[in-house]
Amino acid sequence: MPGSVFTFYSYKGGVGRSFTLANVAVLLARWGHRVLCLDWDLEAPGLGDYFRLRLPGKPRGGVVDLVADFRAGRFAPEAHVMRLRKAGALDFVAAGREEPGYVRQVQEIDWEGLYDEGFGEYLEKCREQWTNDYDFVLIDSRTGISDIGSICTAHLPDHLVVLFTANQQSIRGATELAGRADAARNLLPFDRSRLTVLPILSRFDNREEYGRSEEWRKTVVAATAELYRAWLDQGVAPETMSRHLTLPYVSYWSFGEQLPVLLEKTPSADQIGFALETVAAVIACRLDRTDLLAENRDAYVAAVRTSRQEFRHELRVSIPRGAVGPAGELVAELKKLNVGVVKSLSGDRSLLARAEDDARHLCLVVDGKVSRWQAAEVELFLHRTLGQDRRVIPILTAGTEAAGLPGYVGNLRYLRFGVRGPAGVARDLVAQLRGGTPPAGDESDLTALLAQVRASRLRPPRWELVGELLTDLQAAVEAGDDPRANELAADLAVAAKARSPHGDGHQPALPETRRSIDRLLRTLARSTTKPNHRKDLG
Repeated sequence: MPGSVFTFYSYKGGVGRSFTLANVAVLLARWGHRVLCLDWDLEAPGLGDYFRLRLPGKPRGGVVDLVADFRAGRFAPEAHVMRLRKAGALDFVAAGREEPGYVRQVQEIDWEGLYDEGFGEYLEKCREQWTNDYDFVLIDSRTGISDIGSICTAHLPDHLVVLFTANQQSIRGATELAGRADAARNLLPFDRSRLTVLPILSRFDNREEYGRSEEWRKTVVAATAELYRAWLDQGVAPETMSRHLTLPYVSYWSFGEQLPVLLEKTPSADQIGFALETVAAVIACRLDRTDLLAENRDAYVAAVRTSRQEFRHELRVSIPRGAVGPAGELVAELKKLNVGVVKSLSGDRSLLARAEDDARHLCLVVDGKVSRWQAAEVELFLHRTLGQDRRVIPILTAGTEAAGLPGYVGNLRYLRFGVRGPAGVARDLVAQLRGGTPPAGDESDLTALLAQVRASRLRPPRWELVGELLTDLQAAVEAGDDPRANELAADLAVAAKARSPHGDGHQPALPETRRSIDRLLRTLARSTTKPNHRKDLG
């Protein structure tokens, strides 16, 4: 997946644009993303001051040198990149060299003339390389209206992060800029989707003058509501999202160029790091899944924070009290197959207290019904699973009906304890976890089941059910539908088990039933002769 370009823009200075970008960049890199920051505020560069202590030295070049490279026929945007120390995969491109000639270098640039000469195509190549090398490219744009601003707000970005304060000039300038950028974008000769805009109310103080702050919040929401339309979930009100996208005014952080996210590792709701985490999480999700953010902010951020997490365990097995025996055997079999597995018993309250999961996938053993505790466990797991390859895999006990389960479990691809026992289910589960298709079962297991069916004594109605299951099983095996064959084999094992096989009315297998069994055995025998057939289907 190519990276995304976010331009941070403000109509007026002093709103905390560079401050917000720098802190969001640190968070994204901490969460495991590859991040590139570009200081495109060429006339008043300052982004590098936030990174000063972590830069390996003074910039050797920067954004203005892309122009020099273009005029010289060179293409090497990576030559101007600096890697920050002890900050993950966080790279920085300064505005330019810190030397007296820099100002003259900026003043001599004729951006309109450069575009006439083909600089737009050159920048497009740079953009392509950046989005191939990084997950997120964050551009610090200059304020106001300018040719440089058009490059940053129309040409380069996928998304525009607009910061403003609670005054009419700042709000109006931000919203009008968004409209101009979208119009300019439509005139570009490059393939771009519609520009989405993330409005950030910055330096907002609602502690001293709460009544006035709420009135201004209404003003802000009314002015920016249209900006949400292109990306906000329909079930979420702009006012709700505006509160999540508000950066509070904290006087302590107004002095100097500081990175509070380095100090506030687990910030509380009244700290600015808390709000910065929320903004960074929305950017990490590329403005998606805002319904989850509105429902549970902490779970939303926790899911993003762990999206690149290395889990201690591959699988957590949720065990209801009524299935401790087979579930325990399943865990033992999984360990034999070198699966990192951990158990959770219904009622294990330590799970709720954890900020993050320690297992990538959740195996839900369902005995009859999904317990209230398991429902809560699945909900918590899904809240923490955002943009990640993490799955819930139900395993049903023999008497559990999938049709009676809630949709969030019954609609999932499930396995079932049956004649193959915990060992067979463990093999199927491993195949599913590691990208394979769960097999229909070892032929020896299914052959043994068919032998049991042939030797059974059942009442006539039960034999009718067995006949139907054999017909369906035959079709599933011929079609190679392994999950369906697994399910049918489990149902057949239950159907062929008589409660009192020596009682009145019980009969041996009918001739047509024996013929169905023989036919299925021949199909299984043929499958073992195929060149690519795996004898060890587990």
